[in-house]
Amino acid sequence: MARKITFDVAGDPDTINFGIGQPSEDLLPVGLMRSAAEGFLAEASPQELNYGERQGDAAFRRALAGLLSDEYAAKVEADSLFVTAGNSQALDFVCALFTRPGDTVIVEEPSYFLAFHIFEDHGLNIVPVPLDGDGMDMDLLETVLKRTNPTLLYTIPSYQNPRGQSMSAERRRRLADLSREHDFIIAADEVYQMLWYREPPPPALGTLAERGNILSLGSFSKILAPGLRLGWIQTSQPLMERLLDSGVINSGGSFNHFTSLVVREAIEHGLQRAFLEQLREIYTRRVEVMDEALQMHFHGRARWQKPRGGYFFWLEFDDGIDTAALRAAADQYQTGFQPGQNSSSRGALKNCLRLSFAHYGEDDIREGIRRLERLFEERPA
Repeated sequence: MARKITFDVAGDPDTINFGIGQPSEDLLPVGLMRSAAEGFLAEASPQELNYGERQGDAAFRRALAGLLSDEYAAKVEADSLFVTAGNSQALDFVCALFTRPGDTVIVEEPSYFLAFHIFEDHGLNIVPVPLDGDGMDMDLLETVLKRTNPTLLYTIPSYQNPRGQSMSAERRRRLADLSREHDFIIAADEVYQMLWYREPPPPALGTLAERGNILSLGSFSKILAPGLRLGWIQTSQPLMERLLDSGVINSGGSFNHFTSLVVREAIEHGLQRAFLEQLREIYTRRVEVMDEALQMHFHGRARWQKPRGGYFFWLEFDDGIDTAALRAAADQYQTGFQPGQNSSSRGALKNCLRLSFAHYGEDDIREGIRRLERLFEERPA
């Protein structure tokens, strides 16, 4: 059944909607992008407005490989990178190339709710595997693998959306090994890998690309600006050859070629690194503010763990709470959130909800949590 869930966007300026998983306007770097675009265009040749190389501009991939090598603390080769138009396009592209209607995709429970829509677009059967404190439960995964033959496994290994937790290094290695043993492809959504606030997470799954059947999907949406629609896939040479053999690439060249040239300028001149450090500082403080506000207004009422990266808090309430029903009433309180059942492929987790701290400053976070408390105190029976 097709889902009718869409991502929340800013509407009423007086509403503080923690369901919006986008950066606040003050974190959209117009000045940085203007400087990068002017720098690129000042020396651009006409050929750079032509079709791009199938794999993506070589100089951009070298610059990106340098950035990733520093951030991942592991050598990333430019030849292992394939340029995309962001993670949503990349995931859709992967489904188009590697799956057929009726195939099975294994997902985490809970997971990114709009990924479900992409899988449904491709007629895939979604099989959930629960998470525990270290990520996807590998014992349960192995049980599932004994009774099903998945084509694809979708995971968000670092600062998972919506739970905010990270998969342990040991499990990342085990998952890579299982992909070879059972012949499925891992689509690792690593969009939050570089958005850590205290210490880095375990190395990206992309660094294990030679160990397993891994397509590591990365994006500039969370570390620069979502409107750029620019990302990458890191993978092994055999899977790279399958990406490059696609009809759309052979017809039109690389995805989002021009934008990659502008972002190359930002990377080469250190603008991207400086901006990423700024984001980490700001989001670190927002995490602290939201956690303090939750402790003040929801202590004893909900359970959560303070995230160490990413965008989200995941709150769990007693079983009698229906957060979807509360969300329907939230507009009256000028607040909002993502109900937990949206993040479940089975429509479960009705007693949970997701809050994003990315879209609002510190004062709005405090006020928004206060409004949420009022909603829960006065919730309909």
